[in-house]
Amino acid sequence: MADGVFGLTKDLERETAGVWAKVKDHVTPLEWPEQARLISEINRLKRERDAVILAHNYMTPEIFHGVGDYVGDSLGLAKEAARSDAKVIVQAGVHFMAETSKILSPEKTVLIP
Repeated sequence: MADGVFGLTKDLERETAGVWAKVKDHVTPLEWPEQARLISEINRLKRERDAVILAHNYMTPEIFHGVGDYVGDSLGLAKEAARSDAKVIVQAGVHFMAETSKILSPEKTVLIP
């Protein structure tokens, strides 16, 4: 039942409040309810599948702030992938970034959406 701000449930509102504070100047209140739901679901799937998301500096704010576990430039992200204990690396960037992550983490599954 939607009973919070923007029509979100109180739990979802509480869960995504920190993200909203970071993206409110870039995501409209009209878009936020759907973004909040997607952020929540993506973060749940990351936990369930032992995955992390590497978010390059030029990703959209909801990806960069909402689901990115590691944020930064391409080489820095690949190094973070290698240090991470996660089995699955999701590279939010361009193809060569995922290739670099795979080179540095050959035992991990590297995905690029």
